[in-house]
Amino acid sequence: MNVSKEQVLQALRQVDDPDLNKDIVSLQMVDNVIIDGNSVEVYIKLTTPLCPLKDKIESDIVEVLQDEISADLQVKVDFSATVTSTRAQAEPILPGVKNIIAVASGKGGVGKSTIAVNLAAGLAKQGASVGLIDADIYGPSIPTMFNLVDAKPGVTEQNGKHKILPIEQYGVKLLSIGFLAKANQAIVWRGPMVSSALKQFVGDAIWGDLDYLILDLPPGTGDIHLTLVQGVPLTGAVIVTTPQNVALADVRKAIEMFKMPQLEVPVLGIVENMAYFSPPEMPDQKYYIFGKDGGSQLADEYEVPLLGQIPIQEPIREGGDDGKPVILSENNELVVHAFDTFVQNVARHVSIVNAQSIKTEPVI
Repeated sequence: MNVSKEQVLQALRQVDDPDLNKDIVSLQMVDNVIIDGNSVEVYIKLTTPLCPLKDKIESDIVEVLQDEISADLQVKVDFSATVTSTRAQAEPILPGVKNIIAVASGKGGVGKSTIAVNLAAGLAKQGASVGLIDADIYGPSIPTMFNLVDAKPGVTEQNGKHKILPIEQYGVKLLSIGFLAKANQAIVWRGPMVSSALKQFVGDAIWGDLDYLILDLPPGTGDIHLTLVQGVPLTGAVIVTTPQNVALADVRKAIEMFKMPQLEVPVLGIVENMAYFSPPEMPDQKYYIFGKDGGSQLADEYEVPLLGQIPIQEPIREGGDDGKPVILSENNELVVHAFDTFVQNVARHVSIVNAQSIKTEPVI
């Protein structure tokens, strides 16, 4: 049987990426094709290492090649991943960072930092290069949640300027105001001091090359948010809520902030934290302590994805207190699965935003 590379590529134009709704050849996802007699090996470059649709893409490739060329064709599909970006490498702000994701909430107490921590650790767990900035100046929790309470970032000199060296833990590069203050010290700063500190975390730190940089924003919609959101070109924002009406009302304000004409930051979706409780002895039983489906209803209202529903479970609290994100646990299957699904969905929707060439620019 004579099979040409052109035949293979022509057939593969019938295979669409389910998320991006374009064929994998046009998307330049076909990295290579090797033909050896009756065997074809197709190398596919995914847009994220967390692609949950990999099995479907593989089955579609096998099916179309055997349908279009020969039912006897032996097909093997190999996957690699390169995280996409719409940011130019010449960007003056964080030029080596492909995607910057803000994690925000309209009010405190909804578990925003827990979500940000497990998002960062989950992306790193899947092989992505990740950084996390704790921008919650008045209530920094990252040092505790990464077991780095007494850690201090390093300082080095680069091109005649002093630069901050982020601390690395669990494969995540970290900066927090909590690293620069004593554990029990109150941080009483006026707005300009806060803005200056955050600008240093962004512009005066050596982050290197990152697939994702996560910004854990403070609750609300104030000065700190404008400093970061206007000054840093964001790929998108993840909005955290609980199912309660009182939380949903404030979350609407956060969504509207990102939609403001002077910001226009894409909302990647909503994650509903504390969505339900399942007793350990009855994992299939769900108790909706704070109400049911508030996050999904809000997602429908704003026509954005529901990225995940995270249960309220003791291992999540233990992971935060013990300094090891629960998503890295080898137990707690229910909780880990919920976080893994959320992380996969965030990575997917970052890829979708990038494919649509939506890019936010700093306005200051």
